[in-house]
Amino acid sequence: MLLFFTLGLLIHFVFFASIFDIYFTSPLVHGMTPQFTPLPPPARRLVLFVADGLRADALYELDENGNSRAPFIRNIIMHEGSWGISHTRVPTESRPGHVALIAGFYEDVSAVAKGWKENPVEFDSLFNESKYTWSWGSPDILPMFAKGASGDHVYTYSYDAKREDFGAQDATKLDTWVFDNVKDFFHHARNNQSLFSKINEEKIVFFLHLLGIDTNGHAHRPSSRDYKHNIKKVDDGVKEIVSMFNHFYGNDGKTTFIFTSDHGMTDWGSHGAGHPSETLTPLVTWGAGIKYPQRVSAQQFDDAFLKEWRLENWKRLDVNQADIAPLMTSLIGVPFPLNSVGILPVDYLNNTDLFKAESMFTNAVQILEQFKVKMTQKKEVTLPFLFTPFKFQVIQDLVVSVLTYPLSHFVGYLLAFTLGIEVLVLSFFYRYMLTAGLTAFAAWPFLTRLWTRAKMTSLSWTFFSLLLAVFPLMPVVGRKPDISLVMGAGLLVLLLSLCVVTSLMKRKDSFIKEELLVHLLQVLSTVLSMYVVYSTQSSLLRKQGLPLMNQIISWATLASSLVVPLLSSPVLFQRLFSILLSLMSTYLLLSTGYEALFPLVLSCLMFVWINIEQETLQQSGVCCKQKLTSIQFSYNTDITQFRQLYLDDIRRAFFLVFFLVTAFFGTGNIASINSFDLASVYCFLTVFSPFMMGALMMWKILIPFVLVMCAFEAVQLTTQLSSKSLFLIVLVISDIMALHFFFLVKDYGSWLDIGTRQLLACTAWLFMYISASPNRLWMLSDPGLDLNLLHAIRACISHYVIVMSMTIFLVFLNGLAQLLTTKKLRLCGKPKSHFM
Repeated sequence: MLLFFTLGLLIHFVFFASIFDIYFTSPLVHGMTPQFTPLPPPARRLVLFVADGLRADALYELDENGNSRAPFIRNIIMHEGSWGISHTRVPTESRPGHVALIAGFYEDVSAVAKGWKENPVEFDSLFNESKYTWSWGSPDILPMFAKGASGDHVYTYSYDAKREDFGAQDATKLDTWVFDNVKDFFHHARNNQSLFSKINEEKIVFFLHLLGIDTNGHAHRPSSRDYKHNIKKVDDGVKEIVSMFNHFYGNDGKTTFIFTSDHGMTDWGSHGAGHPSETLTPLVTWGAGIKYPQRVSAQQFDDAFLKEWRLENWKRLDVNQADIAPLMTSLIGVPFPLNSVGILPVDYLNNTDLFKAESMFTNAVQILEQFKVKMTQKKEVTLPFLFTPFKFQVIQDLVVSVLTYPLSHFVGYLLAFTLGIEVLVLSFFYRYMLTAGLTAFAAWPFLTRLWTRAKMTSLSWTFFSLLLAVFPLMPVVGRKPDISLVMGAGLLVLLLSLCVVTSLMKRKDSFIKEELLVHLLQVLSTVLSMYVVYSTQSSLLRKQGLPLMNQIISWATLASSLVVPLLSSPVLFQRLFSILLSLMSTYLLLSTGYEALFPLVLSCLMFVWINIEQETLQQSGVCCKQKLTSIQFSYNTDITQFRQLYLDDIRRAFFLVFFLVTAFFGTGNIASINSFDLASVYCFLTVFSPFMMGALMMWKILIPFVLVMCAFEAVQLTTQLSSKSLFLIVLVISDIMALHFFFLVKDYGSWLDIGTRQLLACTAWLFMYISASPNRLWMLSDPGLDLNLLHAIRACISHYVIVMSMTIFLVFLNGLAQLLTTKKLRLCGKPKSHFM
């Protein structure tokens, strides 16, 4: 009993500790390489004023008399520098605000263990990267930046913590102390040679932390006279400090000034949350490397602050608070803080385009360094099969290829691609849109040089494209059964088989007896399938049931359809034709009408597609044309033969997606639940078995997809296109289509209208519908009842799920197609390889 108690206590302790390990572990990483802009910086020194607790509106707005509370700062905005709003993040507290300003990253959640007073993990900062930093202000803020600094180059001067008294009559004395001590410091430096030489170095920082405004805000509220008076005191103090710096350094123009705040404050004198009064802080910059004021006639912002502050004619440049850190580092030429996530606001910089470009590049590399270290750490603690980096060797190649095309060609490709996507989306609602797309396919060779290079291939492509375009115009399968069309499809397959076998027999050097036997078996299987379909139909009409022999032949044909092709030659066209014969035998057994012709016409178009892609590859000059009769499917493909992506590969991927969608909706098999005709499986069984019947119908649906994917295996082989590259493009196409359906969601109108566009709403309504009355569940099986519900279910699932699962579905089909095309079985003896 004690053992179980101890074990339970241990488990609960682990669960308790896991919360802190998962949610309160520092995201900071170490080990990055410092990055800095190689060009000379515009400033030698930087002065940072942080008015703690200062709201943006309190600084920028005018008083009741139309006067500014900070006339010096406002004069800077209008005549000397750039300004904007710095957007902070929660928690809007002093420590995280200053860390974002000076180190460039936002709240470290592990600081909860320290009561938000200091960062428990050492981090890099502007002060640490500077040559020297001198800081004056609160003892709560300054030590955290000196603690993590390497070396003895960050100096702090703080007043006693007891001075931070919310009940004091005059909190402005906190700021006066800072200004006075800065003046004394420079006065002392004139008489101290060592200090004088240090403050005349480059890459140095002076930090003035002004706590008086925050203290008065807490004690008296931001709307109080004390708070507003403190702003005036700070403005006067900043003016004196700026004047002193200019005088001390002889107006050398090498000083940059930054005035901002760590956070704002609510009307009731608190901060920490995310109200705009807490997150909107001022940012005013001037001096070396800073743009002068920019007069504008209009500005686009979601707020009305510009008009309220009467600053609508001076360009406002907003930033995120962490962006100020890279701005300051670029101005004085020190490395970007290693943990910074800030993005350099180049609009503030008054420098050459080269300097801006170099600074942006350095900023990007610095952020990338953190990602690399984080990835390495993650890899070390993750199981290998769960950590698979994404290869960027694909997107980069595609971009390079796109840039080589003339702009007019690229725009034409983009318009054609967009139109094609729209046709695919509309085909989910209107099957005849597939006809429009296939008609456009038929005209494609005549819009290119294919017509002049390969007239016979182009005419074949046009003929079979137009022939396939007829099927989406036909009524849904199962509405009008016609066995004569099934027999006709079988005769066409036999005729095609006779032509192919005859042509192959003439090539005695390459067509051995074993392969001839395989093809003859497949021809016999087709004949038997035709007989079974005809005799089963006659038997059922006489009400004599399904003959046992017919049932045995049907199941044997189905079982052998995936095995017999593996006995054929791996030569490209021989293997593809063998696959067609085997799958057609099964498809004939599952057909009741014109759909028996669909895989045959589709396969003919696929054969022409393989030839026409070979022509386009030669036309583009990618590689020398290789005879298709000499190409074999190989399981161990040499990946070194794969080439980079070209713009034309997007078209090939689009063709694949279009043919797959055509396979879905070409005969209406997936367009409607009502198109599942049980007569399709009568050659296999007539006794009701929903799972077995459903499996047979699913295989009937998959057969056209298998034919398309096998053909594309040949296209990939002949064009040396990597399947991984293909799936990336197909993923993009399917995601674009899914976005279309996402934006077609609406929550008004009838249930029928909503259901055709909204999967989630349909599911939720179905749940509520059934849960409201369990007795209604049986009604779903009756097509005459609740028709709107049935329409909603089938439409939303057909449209959304098909698109979202397309990529996963392609992986399965690709594996099956590879098995059918590359695997070779032998009846007896040693396997041989043959080239034609």
